[in-house]
Amino acid sequence: MVEEQIIKRGITNRRVTNAFLNVKRHLFVDEKYRKESYGDSSLAIGEGQMIDRPYIVAMMTYVIAPDYDKKVLEIGTGSGFHAAILAELVKNVYTIENRPPLSKKAEILLKSLGYKNINFRIGDGALGWKENAPFDGIICTYSPDHIPPDLLDQLRPGGKMIIPVSYSSKVQEFILIEKKEDGNFKRTILIPVPFTPLIRGIDER
Repeated sequence: MVEEQIIKRGITNRRVTNAFLNVKRHLFVDEKYRKESYGDSSLAIGEGQMIDRPYIVAMMTYVIAPDYDKKVLEIGTGSGFHAAILAELVKNVYTIENRPPLSKKAEILLKSLGYKNINFRIGDGALGWKENAPFDGIICTYSPDHIPPDLLDQLRPGGKMIIPVSYSSKVQEFILIEKKEDGNFKRTILIPVPFTPLIRGIDER
C-alpha cells in the first residue's frame, strides 16, 4: 500500500510514510472488508460513510505540513483512521464527528490502541472547535458547498487548511488554504476528488 499507492504517487516524506506503516488500516474497517483493507479504494464504515483511499489521506496529511509540535483539527472522524495517522505526526489532534455511533466507535478503538493525543467531539464540524483554536492545520474530510467561515477564523496565521468544496453536484474543488501572517488567505485548487457532503448539526439517526 505505502509503496504502490503513496510513494509512487509522489508522497515520499518519511514521517508521513512511516505513519502509514505504523497504523494498520484493517483495524478501521468492518470485518467483511478486511481483505480489501490495503487496496486503492474507499470502503464503507457504516452510517452511510466511507474510509478514504490511502492516497487521499496521505495527500491531505502531507499538504498541511504536519510537524510534531503542531495542533490539527479534523472535521469528520469517520472510522478514526485519519485521526490515527495525524496522531503519529503531531502533538495534538482534535476530531469532530456529527454521527455519535461513529465517534464513539472510533474513540473506543483509538484509545484501545494507546493514542492519548486525540480529542473527540460530537458536533457540527462547520463550527469547528473554538475553545481549542487556533489550529496549525485543519483537514475537512466532508465536502461543504462553501468554505465555513468559522474554520477560517480558527486557523492560526501561517496555518493551512485542506477542504473539498462542492459548488454543485458536478463541480467539486479540492482547495488548500494558507492563512498569511497578516490574516489574508491564499487559495490553491488541487485535484478534483469525490467526498461525502458536509451535513450540518448532529445526525441523531
